[in-house]
Amino acid sequence: MQQITTTNPATDEKITEYDVMSQEAAFDKIKAAHEGFLSWRTKSHQERAPYLRDIAKALRASSDDLAQLMTQEMGKLLRDGKTEVELCAQIFEYTAEHGPEMLADEERRHSGGEKKGIVAHCPIGVIYRIQPWNFPIYQPVRVLAANLMAGNSVVLKHAEICTGSGLKLKEICDQAGLPEGLFEVVIIDHDTSDKIIEHELVRGVTMTGSDSAGRYIGQVATKNLKKSVLELGSNDAYLVLEDADIELAVKTCVQGRLYNNGQTCVSAKRFIVTDAVYDAFVEAFVAQMDGIAMGDPMNEETQLGPLSSAEQFDTICEQVAQSVEKGADVLCGGTPPERTGQYYPATVLGNCKPGMPAYDDEIFGPVASVIRAKDDEDAMRIANDSRYGLGGGIFSADADKAVKLARDHFDTGMIRINSFGAADPNMPFGGVKDSGFGREHGGFGMKEFTNAKAIYLP
Repeated sequence: MQQITTTNPATDEKITEYDVMSQEAAFDKIKAAHEGFLSWRTKSHQERAPYLRDIAKALRASSDDLAQLMTQEMGKLLRDGKTEVELCAQIFEYTAEHGPEMLADEERRHSGGEKKGIVAHCPIGVIYRIQPWNFPIYQPVRVLAANLMAGNSVVLKHAEICTGSGLKLKEICDQAGLPEGLFEVVIIDHDTSDKIIEHELVRGVTMTGSDSAGRYIGQVATKNLKKSVLELGSNDAYLVLEDADIELAVKTCVQGRLYNNGQTCVSAKRFIVTDAVYDAFVEAFVAQMDGIAMGDPMNEETQLGPLSSAEQFDTICEQVAQSVEKGADVLCGGTPPERTGQYYPATVLGNCKPGMPAYDDEIFGPVASVIRAKDDEDAMRIANDSRYGLGGGIFSADADKAVKLARDHFDTGMIRINSFGAADPNMPFGGVKDSGFGREHGGFGMKEFTNAKAIYLP
């Protein structure tokens, strides 16, 4: 029987082995999810809300265990794991509080305003969620909470290295009283995953991951006429304009590059700095990155833990090596330490240009790409010179100017002004171009997999 083995990237020690399900067993989970949906869809939004609040309470009660498990499976700093659990609890509470209003029937007029109509946001059924490893609880929760409120059920395929986290989340939901079938977890290979997308009872597919994986999943879903939401990779640009507060920019950019060990889709990755402030920013930025304390993610003093796996470590090493071969300068870091575990140091690459992975691609680790721009206009041009468009940031003392740039010129889904952050339950989350399509959070995710049903009254 095929098995999945999870490994602690900080110690390279094996954690657990899991048996891979047969296609038949996985299909049984789909059928159970459909059965759960048939009952759940008849409940009102107000009736669903208490279940979400109970899950929030159960998450907080399990915070220490969940955080420790995430750290063991993918190297997340323990304190960041606790923050992630709290965010997930808040997402369930936000959805419970605001979902009934956001999903309420809408009254409209038709036939020239003479007759009434209703737009009802009705659930559609089983939603299949394909999950990455970087936020083992948050990633499934942002889909689960929205779709439970909408009246759907969810089947989760977690990343292999976080199999335990997916199963633990299901256990917590079950203990919180979530009705049977509404959240199922499958442990399967890629072939079975494709068959699940094709399954007649699956009505929607949502996936977070690389753009290459997103293209494949999107094609399989489209071929089977299944709606999909794809939140894919990015190489988010953070612009340091001529009037930027350099001290604030440096502090925030270090945080933005190293958050979650640099393994976040909306991490600050490319730092585009205008010529007027380039030297001052780079000197301070490199100094702070070079001083980052790397070590055991269970230790409260650690600022940077290991990468999630040996595969991820090898990928980062190769991307940096290719960038240097093509002319990038290593301003700090770049040489992994001789130690057990998948540790890669905080690294800054300068002189990054088109044709390098550090310029063109997503480096999913603690590696910053610094790019010099002639002026503010050139910085904006370089920021948009990317196949991606998920997030980004602007540092400027002129907030009005920054907002205008963000609104009218920055070709991404999310922009931060003089700040960094990953996600907020009250704001839409998603991107454009090769970063995918569809939105989560902010009420948008609750409607992605609903049927906007038009009901005409006489």
